[in-house]
Amino acid sequence: MAAAGGSGPSCVLGIDLGTTSVKAALVTGTERGLALAQSCCRETQAHSESPGAAPQRMEQDVQKIIKALNECLAALPQQQLQRVTHVGISGQMHGVVFWKSDKGCKWSESGTGPAFEAEQVSPLVTWQDGRCSPTFLTSLPLPQSHVSLATGFGCATVFWYLKNSPDFLKAYDAAGTIQDYVVAMLCDLKKPLMSVQNAASWGYFNCRNKSWNTDILKKSSFPVHLLPEVGDPGSIAGRTARAWHGIPKGAKVGIALGDFQCSVYSCLTERTDAVLNISTSAQLTISMPLGFQPPEAPDPSSAVTYFPYFNGDYLAVAASLNGGNVLATFVGMVAQWAQELGFQVQESAIYPRIIQAALAQKHSKLSVHPTLFGERHLPELLASVSDIGASELSLGHVTRALCRGLVENLCSMLAVQQLEEMGVRRILGSGSALARNEVLRQEVERIFPFPVVYGKDVDAAVGAAMVMFHSK
Repeated sequence: MAAAGGSGPSCVLGIDLGTTSVKAALVTGTERGLALAQSCCRETQAHSESPGAAPQRMEQDVQKIIKALNECLAALPQQQLQRVTHVGISGQMHGVVFWKSDKGCKWSESGTGPAFEAEQVSPLVTWQDGRCSPTFLTSLPLPQSHVSLATGFGCATVFWYLKNSPDFLKAYDAAGTIQDYVVAMLCDLKKPLMSVQNAASWGYFNCRNKSWNTDILKKSSFPVHLLPEVGDPGSIAGRTARAWHGIPKGAKVGIALGDFQCSVYSCLTERTDAVLNISTSAQLTISMPLGFQPPEAPDPSSAVTYFPYFNGDYLAVAASLNGGNVLATFVGMVAQWAQELGFQVQESAIYPRIIQAALAQKHSKLSVHPTLFGERHLPELLASVSDIGASELSLGHVTRALCRGLVENLCSMLAVQQLEEMGVRRILGSGSALARNEVLRQEVERIFPFPVVYGKDVDAAVGAAMVMFHSK
């Protein structure tokens, strides 16, 4: 089908507002399915070091995020942007940004058409924010939700401001995730609209009846007027209220989505597939059976969390805090030991060598429990090495055992037996650590009794575009 804004097939624009970068992807439909026409990525460099800020705070400058977004769109071909009929937007979950609904942004002419910049907008308090201590969290009312409350969750952050800086909240009358903010600005929404995916990530949201815990929150004087309206992922939030970087006025904009769900959507095609992603951290994800409902209350000791997906479905996710970051720490340790012995070795030179050494050692009796960074369900659990024999102390043995330990740790969170019971037939492997490390791939293939397919890159921007394409 042709679009109004130019000759040729219509396009869907997918945008992902990530923790470190913004990505935009233009997707078109072809006879063979969807094709990526163009994409662009920009680092946001948005982490704000506000003077006197406590070390555990994690805030980002919204103006810098929007600047990166504008740069991304300005770099895409104008004639394709003119053919955009739908815009899908995903982004980092859990975080919260506040704004004044009638002064949220300022529109002006840029070289590539109208663009907006942030105006009366607070910093984005991200999912990595640590201001809500365990003691503070236990002082809050118990949510009626299947999700355990954690620091960095939107509602917990609002409670923190309410208790520690109530005047801060009085300056604003709207709130949402960063992706909800962008949708509200594009569609000129007076009250922000949020998907079930992002609402669940804020806490105090009941996924069964798709509503906020307003009664519980009101009893604690929570400013419930700041909570957005909630809608289904895949639905339309509104239309572009004006042209935007060549995208025509009136293009349909989807309700903002979670980056995790969009990443999975970009590669998960069969219900019998499981997605194994190992990059900085690691996740093992499966689709729950049709009709599954999460438990009424969270099990704090459970390693598996349930994420609302699309069409009322849920994903079961074993999300480990330990992945490529553990390998990077190990490489850093080797480099530091070398330096202490008087040798200079670049970390980039160590990686390929330890992998080569481990490839030569097919087996290692060493047992590495690699939870250097703890786990959400067991924060006190740190790493350990056991079964150390004198003949297994080479770099090859240790690297092999470390790679095996990383995969086994994920399996301890979501067991192979559970995958088999859920009807999993194939593993889709993705992420930078898996792509670069053959030893890790060998261990995945050894531990999982399913065929493993690599190279299905997870891409939240492409996933957001795909969601919009399928909802057309």
